[in-house]
Amino acid sequence: MTRHTHPEAHPHDPHYISRSGWLRAAVLGANDGIVSVSSLIVGVAMSTPAPGAVAIAGVAGLAAGALSMAAGEYVSVSSQADIEKADIRREKRALSAQPDIELEELVSIYIARGLAPDTALMAAVELTEHDALATHIRDELGLSEVHAANPMQAAFASGMTFSAAAAVPLLAAMAAPRAQLVPVVLVVTLMALAALGAIGARAGGAPVGRAVVRVLLWGGFAMAVTAGIGHVFGTTIA
Repeated sequence: MTRHTHPEAHPHDPHYISRSGWLRAAVLGANDGIVSVSSLIVGVAMSTPAPGAVAIAGVAGLAAGALSMAAGEYVSVSSQADIEKADIRREKRALSAQPDIELEELVSIYIARGLAPDTALMAAVELTEHDALATHIRDELGLSEVHAANPMQAAFASGMTFSAAAAVPLLAAMAAPRAQLVPVVLVVTLMALAALGAIGARAGGAPVGRAVVRVLLWGGFAMAVTAGIGHVFGTTIA
């Protein structure tokens, strides 16, 4: 599809939808990095508070999690991209084999969106003459350059943000006194989650408070569950 430059009615208050692809993967990776590694550290510490065991668990969780997130994003987004490409090929064949029916589909779409039949027909004809395939990709399939799946971008954003975020509770655990390891990791993790929620909301132009509360609730729940598991197994072993 050809990229066009459009005038903006509010250049000082831009739309953020163009960031949705990488922002979703980045927030997912960072949130998973903070929550999973901190939960792992807390669970291990509640069972076996030896600094060596906690450090090994944290480093292993960071490495495995970053690779898993990157691979998972790449595979899932690649599947989405394959579906998009298959639909585009199917649409191209349909435009070649039955252009009249495809034109009628466009007219129906525009009527459903509120255009009068005559206006819908005029718009469909003009857009078809300009670029039939791009028009059907956008208006029939609902695809655009903004939403197009990008596996490498998603994998890189998710893997890198997971690593950076997971390093926060890991460093906190390594720096904390042994007796205070769990409280320090919990406090640092909650602070990191709050910061992540705020940064993600600001980057996407969304309400900050709601995003912060959301990540704190889910992150706190995950850590509470793993801490409980670690405490139960640690008590049983002892």
